[in-house]
Amino acid sequence: MSELSELYQQVILDHNKKPRNFRKLESANHSAEGFNPLCGDHLTVYLNLEDDAVKEISFEGSGCAISKAAASMMTQAVKGKSKQDAEQLFSSFHEMVTSDSDKENVAERLGNLKVFSGVREFPVRVKCATLAWHTMHAALNNEALASTE
Repeated sequence: MSELSELYQQVILDHNKKPRNFRKLESANHSAEGFNPLCGDHLTVYLNLEDDAVKEISFEGSGCAISKAAASMMTQAVKGKSKQDAEQLFSSFHEMVTSDSDKENVAERLGNLKVFSGVREFPVRVKCATLAWHTMHAALNNEALASTE
């Protein structure tokens, strides 16, 4: 395993063990629930959207290490962003883990989130990595349930 792969694995394990923003957000004015039937991941994303910006975001639920780490890092990435910027991050993340198109450029736009770029090599794990993102997208759009399709 390369040093970079080891570093990426360490980041994912750290976010799984100590997820950031893991709690119910009492001030949430948007929320959505997501479920991955393939491995049993289940989570709820809570948003406080003010003036078209993500003022606060959190999540709670259970899932595999990839799912939980992705949710943790997603909350850090979109907090403080405009709804449009959060949606753009969602699109870029989804593109990075599902296609080979200019993966270097997409990964660079995502900063620390590029630790998930290797997930595309394991198609069954893509839904684990994208569940939180699809759920955040649903919450932004006032949809109660996320679709991972």
